[in-house]
Amino acid sequence: MPHSATTSRPTAVVIGASAAGLFAAAALTEFADVTVVERDHLPDGPKARRGVPQARHAHVVWSGGVTAFDRLLPGIVDDVVARGGRLVHIMGEMVSRAPNEVWFRRFLSNHHHNLVCSRNLLDATLRDHVLRDARITLLQGSTARHLVGDSTRVTGVRVDSAGEDITLMADLVVDASGRGSRTPRWFEELGGLPEVAERQVDAGVTYATQIFRAPPGAEDGNFPLLNVQANPAKPPGRGGIILPVEDRQWIATLVGSRGGEPSGDASAFIDFALGLGDPVIGQFLKHAEPLGDVATTRSTANHRRYYEKARRWPDGFLVLGDAIATYNPVYGHGLTVAAQCALAIRDILRTTPLTAPRTARSLQRAAARPVSAAWDLAIGQDALYPGATDTPPTRTERLLARFVDRAVETGASNPRAMGALLDVMSLEKPPTRLFSPDMLIPMLFGPRRTPPQSPPLLDSERRIAT
Repeated sequence: MPHSATTSRPTAVVIGASAAGLFAAAALTEFADVTVVERDHLPDGPKARRGVPQARHAHVVWSGGVTAFDRLLPGIVDDVVARGGRLVHIMGEMVSRAPNEVWFRRFLSNHHHNLVCSRNLLDATLRDHVLRDARITLLQGSTARHLVGDSTRVTGVRVDSAGEDITLMADLVVDASGRGSRTPRWFEELGGLPEVAERQVDAGVTYATQIFRAPPGAEDGNFPLLNVQANPAKPPGRGGIILPVEDRQWIATLVGSRGGEPSGDASAFIDFALGLGDPVIGQFLKHAEPLGDVATTRSTANHRRYYEKARRWPDGFLVLGDAIATYNPVYGHGLTVAAQCALAIRDILRTTPLTAPRTARSLQRAAARPVSAAWDLAIGQDALYPGATDTPPTRTERLLARFVDRAVETGASNPRAMGALLDVMSLEKPPTRLFSPDMLIPMLFGPRRTPPQSPPLLDSERRIAT
């Protein structure tokens, strides 16, 4: 069994080989021997698995995540690129329309990049980098059933592994099991722990994704990321993205809120894309070869559990990833937050012993900071959709949403303002960056140039759609 009694290092169990779980395992190996408990049998190479149901849809990693990836696992970003991924310059290699229907200029004056590839490639590369560490033991085909311990301290986890009931004792147990986390029920079983506050903001967004072979002229991997974002001020909100990825393929994902959802009907896919606020995505897809069926999902609600605010917290236990918060995937922040949370707990453990009293509470509060940044950005838009939440947006939230719209409009035409906007959207800097002179001066005095009135495509790119 993993973690023999003779080891002199602390021990940790991570529940779930999700991205959040693997990042956490990588961070913890500096301080403990780690066992990762995973319900699935993980595939070899970039293949789909049941535990990542949204893998077919478009994913990007913002520059805040790119930095966090490399800080945790040096060389992983270069490895993704070597296997066919891309670092796409924001906005130079993007053609993007904001939720307020403003087209961004393709500025080259900022440092921001998105890491772009299929989710299967990203997950395979992450598994290769993390699980080759000899300090990590992978227990596949195994399901965590119950925590061991009481309301003051968790000391392990009971696991069903191939029909055998085993107990893994640990100094720290990390729940990174995703949306289906059993932590609320486990807390009831431990007794003496208060119910944790939760909030949900559900814009009712449906995703539909189809893979295409890139059309002639766009196969060389230099075609820009193409994005038309939904406008919450004009429900139902509809949008879409073309993500050029490895193997000369495009991932095309269409989104629509209540009353305007895309379907899984492949024959209706391009017509939906042509019916967006701007038809540019559909115009390109008409010239691309569809590969396979349309995949859909409705699991797009923003859902947060405020564990960091719990009045009492057991030592030896930590919750990360989607088990804390899920976000509307349209904002692309989930992977970035997972890596930043792992960095946050590593930073705490470099100054505080893993086994010290109240360390787990400190870790939980540290993980909440990147979560809060992404949460505020997501619900600032989604709370404006009809029926998204039982609690309507406050006057402050509405004022902030209008300010962000103004910031987006300013950034569309001013490179300094764009840099400030991307610092926040990429989760590199806090929202207060939007109130810096880089944003406020051009906002007050107006842009030197008006935003583009149509998609800012190069002539060579536009010809591909004709």
